[in-house]
Order: sequence, then C-alpha cells, then structure tokens
Amino acid sequence: MLSAKSLFQEILDNDESFALFCSIAASGESQGGWENARIAALVPPDQRGLAPKITRHGADEDKHGRIFDALMKKRGLRPVPVPSDTDYTMLLERHGIGLAHDRLKADRPLSVPDIVTYLAHSRVTEQRASEQMDLLRRHFADHPDIGRAVKMISQDEDNHLAYCHEELLRFAYAGHGRTIQRTLRECALTEIRVYRDVSLAVMAHMGRILGWPKTKSAVLAAGIHAVYAWERFAGWRRMVVLEMPERRDALGGPAVTAPEFA
Repeated sequence: MLSAKSLFQEILDNDESFALFCSIAASGESQGGWENARIAALVPPDQRGLAPKITRHGADEDKHGRIFDALMKKRGLRPVPVPSDTDYTMLLERHGIGLAHDRLKADRPLSVPDIVTYLAHSRVTEQRASEQMDLLRRHFADHPDIGRAVKMISQDEDNHLAYCHEELLRFAYAGHGRTIQRTLRECALTEIRVYRDVSLAVMAHMGRILGWPKTKSAVLAAGIHAVYAWERFAGWRRMVVLEMPERRDALGGPAVTAPEFA
C-alpha cells in the first residue's frame, strides 16, 4: 500500500535517493537564507524594526541547510547536483513570485510594497513548509537518524508561519490589506502549480533511482495531479487566510543553534 510514510521510508533507506532528497532540501534552505539576509540588509528605514526578525528567519534557513548537509555526512554521503526541475525556490522566482534576485543584489533600500511582497510570498511558502514538516514529524519524530532534525526544523517552520501572519496583519491594519490579499492570491495560485511540477519531477528522479515500476510511478503522478486539482479548486484558500497566531513575536529572539548537527 502506498502512503507518505512508506514512500519516504523507501527514499530514506537508499543512499542515492536520500542524498538527492537532502541535497534538494539543503539547496532550497540555503537559498532562502541568502534571500532573507539580503532583505534584512535592505529593509527601508521606517521598517528597521523588522530587520532582526528577517535576519532570524534567514539564520534559521541557513541552519536547516547545515542540518541536511550533516545528515548526509553522518551516512558518509556527499551532496549531489540538484536537478533544475526540482529547484522550487528558483522556479518560483522565474514565475515572478517574491523579490527577484537582481533586486536583492542591488544596494538600494527596499520599499514597503517590496516588504509586503516578501511577507506574502513567505506566508504562502511557509504554509507549505510547515505542512510538509508536520507530516514528517508525525511519522518520523522518533526515528533514530532524522527524528531530532525533523522536530527542530518543524518547530522553526511553524514559527516562520506565525511571524508571517502577525506581520502581514500589522501591514493590513496600516492600510495595505487589499494589496496583501491580491498578492497572497497570486502567490498561492502560482505556488500550487510550481509545487505540482516540482513534486512530479522529484518523484520521477526518485523512481529512476529506486527502480519503481511504471504502474507505481503512474499512481504517484495521478495522486500529485489530484492534490493539485483540489488545491486549484479550493485548497489554495488556506494559504491566503490571515489569523493572529497563538505564537506572538515568534522570531523575536536569537536563532536557536543546532550544535548536534552543524
């Protein structure tokens, strides 16, 4: 029987597939760390209070990248090249979601609309990250090799999502509500399409590594398309709702280090 747990267990048990999974994850997290560091450096003067939180966000992402690298090293594995069709972060940028890297490389302050765009993009992608890590936490929190990493990253992703809710609501109360809702909707509809494409690509690469029969690959692809159909019809709405989180000021302190991994 196919299940999320059995599929990930299969990927975890094979060195080549595990190295690819960790390399994809580490690359995306490291890229997110760089983006947040640049945004923190370019925050407009009237929003400097956000800079420490954005810096914390970036430090968490960098930490996650180191954790995935450490998981590979623990098994005597080295990072492998990330196929371009699995690069979630760069594919989102190519579709116009978030702040372009060319803009982040320019040494001029961002505007408030830029910060709103960054937060809306983060709110959508952190929803996905929080859900994915929650799934892994439910199935692998007690795993001897990856359990601690899964719990730590899941906690961080929940904090990131809470921070995005709180800061977007602050900007909404300041008069940016319509812009925020429009941007969230655009981001969500694009993200679910990119996530579908990346999921299909990742499963195709894993299928070749693990020697999956065509029927298994076809069933998995059909499942990915079914999830996309649901998200396109209604599921995307969970990514645009804003609610004051129970975790207030979730990124208000220094980043929690991970000495056991990094």
